[in-house]
Amino acid sequence: MKALTEFQGVYLHRDPVDMRKAVNGLSEIVEQARMGELRGPHLFVFMGKRRDVIKILYFDRSGFALWYKRLEQDKFPWPKKHGDEVLRITPTQMQWLLEGYDVWKMKPFEEFHFSRVS
Repeated sequence: MKALTEFQGVYLHRDPVDMRKAVNGLSEIVEQARMGELRGPHLFVFMGKRRDVIKILYFDRSGFALWYKRLEQDKFPWPKKHGDEVLRITPTQMQWLLEGYDVWKMKPFEEFHFSRVS
Protein backbone atom coordinates (compact mmCIF):
# COMPACT_ATOMS: atom_id res chain seq x y z
CA MET A 1 0.00 0.00 0.00
CA LYS A 2 1.15 3.52 -0.70
CA ALA A 3 2.02 5.74 2.22
CA LEU A 4 -1.04 7.35 3.78
CA THR A 5 0.47 10.79 3.22
CA GLU A 6 0.23 10.24 -0.55
CA PHE A 7 -3.58 10.44 -0.38
CA GLN A 8 -5.47 13.72 -0.39
CA GLY A 9 -8.61 12.46 1.28
CA VAL A 10 -9.73 9.61 3.49
CA TYR A 11 -13.46 8.90 3.40
CA LEU A 12 -15.16 6.62 5.93
CA HIS A 13 -18.49 4.98 5.23
CA ARG A 14 -20.10 5.22 8.68
CA ASP A 15 -22.65 2.42 8.35
CA PRO A 16 -21.52 -1.23 8.49
CA VAL A 17 -20.88 -2.91 5.14
CA ASP A 18 -21.11 -6.56 4.11
CA MET A 19 -17.46 -7.59 4.28
CA ARG A 20 -17.98 -10.15 1.50
CA LYS A 21 -18.03 -7.23 -0.94
CA ALA A 22 -14.95 -6.83 -3.09
CA VAL A 23 -13.78 -4.03 -5.41
CA ASN A 24 -16.95 -3.86 -7.54
CA GLY A 25 -19.37 -3.91 -4.61
CA LEU A 26 -17.41 -1.36 -2.60
CA SER A 27 -17.03 0.87 -5.68
CA GLU A 28 -20.81 0.91 -5.99
CA ILE A 29 -21.11 2.07 -2.39
CA VAL A 30 -18.58 4.86 -3.05
CA GLU A 31 -20.63 6.06 -6.01
CA GLN A 32 -24.05 5.72 -4.33
CA ALA A 33 -22.93 7.48 -1.16
CA ARG A 34 -21.03 10.12 -3.19
CA MET A 35 -17.94 9.51 -1.12
CA GLY A 36 -15.60 11.08 -3.68
CA GLU A 37 -13.91 10.51 -7.03
CA LEU A 38 -13.11 6.80 -7.28
CA ARG A 39 -10.01 7.31 -9.38
CA GLY A 40 -8.73 10.24 -7.39
CA PRO A 41 -5.98 10.14 -4.76
CA HIS A 42 -8.40 9.03 -2.03
CA LEU A 43 -8.87 6.17 0.39
CA PHE A 44 -12.36 4.76 0.91
CA VAL A 45 -12.71 2.96 4.22
CA PHE A 46 -15.37 0.41 5.18
CA MET A 47 -16.16 -1.45 8.39
CA GLY A 48 -18.12 -4.61 9.09
CA LYS A 49 -20.81 -5.02 11.77
CA ARG A 50 -18.48 -6.63 14.30
CA ARG A 51 -15.89 -3.85 13.83
CA ASP A 52 -13.03 -6.34 13.74
CA VAL A 53 -12.47 -6.04 9.98
CA ILE A 54 -11.63 -2.97 7.94
CA LYS A 55 -11.34 -2.68 4.14
CA ILE A 56 -9.69 0.18 2.31
CA LEU A 57 -10.26 0.75 -1.40
CA TYR A 58 -8.12 3.01 -3.55
CA PHE A 59 -7.01 3.47 -7.14
CA ASP A 60 -3.37 3.61 -8.12
CA ARG A 61 -1.87 4.18 -11.55
CA SER A 62 -2.93 0.85 -13.01
CA GLY A 63 -6.09 -0.21 -11.21
CA PHE A 64 -7.95 -0.67 -7.97
CA ALA A 65 -6.36 -2.01 -4.82
CA LEU A 66 -8.16 -3.41 -1.80
CA TRP A 67 -6.47 -3.52 1.58
CA TYR A 68 -7.87 -5.71 4.36
CA LYS A 69 -7.09 -5.89 8.06
CA ARG A 70 -8.65 -8.18 10.66
CA LEU A 71 -8.11 -7.74 14.38
CA GLU A 72 -7.77 -10.89 16.45
CA GLN A 73 -8.94 -9.49 19.81
CA ASP A 74 -9.97 -5.84 19.73
CA LYS A 75 -12.44 -3.79 17.74
CA PHE A 76 -11.73 -0.74 15.61
CA PRO A 77 -13.05 2.51 17.08
CA TRP A 78 -15.77 3.79 14.75
CA PRO A 79 -18.05 6.85 14.81
CA LYS A 80 -21.46 5.94 16.19
CA LYS A 81 -23.28 9.18 16.89
CA HIS A 82 -22.21 11.07 13.79
CA GLY A 83 -25.12 12.12 11.58
CA ASP A 84 -23.36 11.99 8.22
CA GLU A 85 -23.19 8.79 6.18
CA VAL A 86 -19.68 9.67 4.99
CA LEU A 87 -16.96 11.20 7.15
CA ARG A 88 -13.72 12.71 5.98
CA ILE A 89 -10.61 12.34 8.10
CA THR A 90 -6.97 13.20 7.55
CA PRO A 91 -4.31 10.65 6.59
CA THR A 92 -2.80 11.16 10.06
CA GLN A 93 -6.13 10.33 11.70
CA MET A 94 -6.34 7.24 9.50
CA GLN A 95 -2.96 6.12 10.80
CA TRP A 96 -4.18 6.62 14.36
CA LEU A 97 -7.34 4.66 13.59
CA LEU A 98 -5.30 1.74 12.26
CA GLU A 99 -3.23 1.85 15.44
CA GLY A 100 -6.36 1.66 17.60
CA TYR A 101 -6.88 5.27 18.67
CA ASP A 102 -10.41 6.64 18.82
CA VAL A 103 -10.02 9.77 16.69
CA TRP A 104 -13.56 10.92 17.53
CA LYS A 105 -12.95 11.19 21.26
CA MET A 106 -9.65 13.01 20.95
CA LYS A 107 -10.43 16.63 21.68
CA PRO A 108 -8.13 19.60 21.21
CA PHE A 109 -8.03 22.49 23.65
CA GLU A 110 -11.09 24.68 23.52
CA GLU A 111 -10.55 27.93 21.67
CA PHE A 112 -10.07 30.82 24.06
CA HIS A 113 -11.55 34.23 23.20
CA PHE A 114 -10.75 37.39 25.08
CA SER A 115 -11.60 41.03 24.68
CA ARG A 116 -8.56 42.50 26.41
CA VAL A 117 -5.32 41.49 28.06
CA SER A 118 -5.10 42.25 31.77
